[in-house]
Amino acid sequence: MSEYLNRADRMKQPAAFDVARAVAEQHGVCVRPLAKERIDLDTGRVEIVPIPCGSTVASVCPTCAEKNRRLRMAQCREGWHLTEEPDFTPNEPTPDQRGLTEYRADLVKAYQQAMEEDDETGADELRDEVASVDAELRQLGVRGNLPSLEPRPRAARKRSTKRRQDAANLPRRPVQKRTVGAVFGEKYRPSTFLTLTLDSYGKVRSDGTPVDPDRYDYRRAARDAVHFAALLDRFVQNLRRCVGWDVQYFSTVEPQRRLAPHWHAAIRGSISRAELRAVAEATYHQVWWPSHDEIKYSGDRLPVWDVRAKGFVDPQTRAALPTWEEALDQVEKPAHVARFGVQVHSKGILGGTPEAGRHIGYLTKYLTKSIAECHQAGTARQERHAERLCDELAVTPCSPQCAVWLLYGIQPRSARLSMNPGLCKGKAHKRTTLGVAGRRVLVSRKWSGKSLADHKHDRKAFVRQLLADVGITQDDQPARLAWNNVQPGDPNVPPRQHLLLRAVAERQRWKAEYTAALLASAGPPEGSATSHAA
Repeated sequence: MSEYLNRADRMKQPAAFDVARAVAEQHGVCVRPLAKERIDLDTGRVEIVPIPCGSTVASVCPTCAEKNRRLRMAQCREGWHLTEEPDFTPNEPTPDQRGLTEYRADLVKAYQQAMEEDDETGADELRDEVASVDAELRQLGVRGNLPSLEPRPRAARKRSTKRRQDAANLPRRPVQKRTVGAVFGEKYRPSTFLTLTLDSYGKVRSDGTPVDPDRYDYRRAARDAVHFAALLDRFVQNLRRCVGWDVQYFSTVEPQRRLAPHWHAAIRGSISRAELRAVAEATYHQVWWPSHDEIKYSGDRLPVWDVRAKGFVDPQTRAALPTWEEALDQVEKPAHVARFGVQVHSKGILGGTPEAGRHIGYLTKYLTKSIAECHQAGTARQERHAERLCDELAVTPCSPQCAVWLLYGIQPRSARLSMNPGLCKGKAHKRTTLGVAGRRVLVSRKWSGKSLADHKHDRKAFVRQLLADVGITQDDQPARLAWNNVQPGDPNVPPRQHLLLRAVAERQRWKAEYTAALLASAGPPEGSATSHAA
């Protein structure tokens, strides 16, 4: 006779989906796979297969987030302590590439002549022909931007290029074409681990909250966070000019306890602390935007779209708001200047040491969390601090196209009817980003010569080659495939539990094959009966 379970006991029993999710996590399978339609072009077979979601946030998918973190660790490790210069010499153009480029030049000349003669039909035909030539050049391996048929004239605005009087002088050397650091003592080639922080906005407690919230400069904190990526770009430019070689870096952006972003960077080569401090002190970023210190429209009184004016107007006077270009013409000084703080931490690291591995782990520690998840608010004071910062970010323009500009009486660039004054969908205004709208991981182009997709492909190629060496091949995989997205409500799509269990079964099979390949490649141990059988 079975034991009676009351409602509370039954509710404590795990649900079937929770069990499937736990099994997926245990075997390293994506817990929220996407259904894709796979078509075998040779046999015509149509199959619905699970595809990993690829999320980088553990709260969404811990398995995919951890895989991404490990790939980033491999990317950081491979490029940090290089001893030889990576080769980025471009290949010589092929005859086909040269011939198509010459043909494109003739098409551009004919297009310009057609436009001068007002031949719209001929111009349309030439546009289509140039587009097909551009597509063919892409297929032939030509990278970079091709010249446009109708280049847009740039607005001629002169800004002062003189350094600010309140900024320190920046030493400058000719930049050599090298990325590898110097060798010391004929055998040591150290690299650098660097941490940069933003300036202070007021005294804070140990928990990151301001001592006096009313005197804490939330406006400057929000603007510095929005323009933090541009400030980092300026720092790297200044650093290369100062040290005299093409500095390469792998870096991550994380928030401090006070919720201001700071920068951890693994820099190839050794740079002295004095030079790093001097460059950080001399680096600044000027934001040449219209002034946005005073909000002119709020509440129910917001700009409205006028069909006749094809723009936003004042709700009472119906006067057109100044456009973005008109507002820029009135700018005489920067609307904001972003700077680094006085805290500059640097350390020399030797490659292949346990210390290098620890710093790589520290560098990628928070990559499985969003910016807002790195430091959870545990007290009411921390909640209020985060809310005030987010309130300021909500009224801080994030780009020239930001709809927040309408609150300051300025039409954003490319204004349109669908814009809601003060409501921008940009990442900078979301609670999960705390103003950091760009990428969490910033990697220089000459770091390792590989992208994240290249590192992922290398791992797959290594496993395939290991399996092929012991005679394990995937002959059941179709040679020619086509992939399609499934439509919502498609009855052929199985439930997510089925997708999870299918992915778990595939992963178990792959693990068994990989384990067998490892045992076969290792061979029998020395001294065993098998090794002396011959």
